[in-house]
Amino acid sequence: MSDRARIEAFLEMMSAERGAAANTLDAYGRDLLDASEFCGGNLSDATGRELAGWLADLSARGLAPSSQARKLSAVRRFFRFLFEEGDRKDDPTAKLDGPKPGRDVPDVLSREEMKRLIETCGEDLRLKCLVELLYGAGLRATELVSLTLGSLPRRKGSRWVTRDIIIRGKGGKERLCPLGKPALTALSDWLAVREATLPEGSLARGRSEAFVFPSRGKAGHLTRRRLAQLLEELAATAGIRPDRVHPHALRHAYATHLLMGGADLRSVQTLLGHADIATTQIYTHVLTDELAELLETAHPLAQRVRI
Repeated sequence: MSDRARIEAFLEMMSAERGAAANTLDAYGRDLLDASEFCGGNLSDATGRELAGWLADLSARGLAPSSQARKLSAVRRFFRFLFEEGDRKDDPTAKLDGPKPGRDVPDVLSREEMKRLIETCGEDLRLKCLVELLYGAGLRATELVSLTLGSLPRRKGSRWVTRDIIIRGKGGKERLCPLGKPALTALSDWLAVREATLPEGSLARGRSEAFVFPSRGKAGHLTRRRLAQLLEELAATAGIRPDRVHPHALRHAYATHLLMGGADLRSVQTLLGHADIATTQIYTHVLTDELAELLETAHPLAQRVRI
């Protein structure tokens, strides 16, 4: 069986048995084909020495340690699959030492900047709803654009009976995200005019009518790319550097501002849908930096006159 066929079988398993998301499967496929190309199309029979050479090549190409680690993780999973299927009797990745990726502390938008972004949305009800859900619920871009009407809180007339949205996150895992009053208000305002934005034509309308943010595109909903463009345009209008305002930046702001408000780390982990609390802990570094700055400027001892 060729490398490509084995890789396709591996991706089918990851989709069917592990519930891997489409974006994850695409990344795995690219990473495995990259390793296969280095090994001359014979990745399935590669030795530990060949794979070590591939890792060295990744470094020589200037890939960030985090990217190298991600690619190695895909290859490790692939060889575990081959072992379980009986196609390999060993694991050539067992003795490989991958890079230890450092976690960059995110550049978090301040509360004032978030307020400015929301105010700049003006009368654009869709844009305001998008921003409020990214910042008010910490949704990932894919989770937001693919949000369905059936995932929303229950309403009785114009009144919200519940306040949680159901999110299907990475690996198909579901979580509940509570919405605050500003997000619920923005959602109500958008839903009041959403019907008029549905595309014309039975086929396009049929594809899109289940989504909160419908589109005439093939997916039936707003794309992640278009969402990013909308946020860049909003940032420019608000006088904030566009490269600082993207869907994940608002998720960063959501998590950091929760911690600043006194939320505990485990609760934030649950709200974000992180499988590992180490992923959530990155936000404590941002918080620590801010508290250190506060200590330097506000603590009485910092203001003592040195003699």
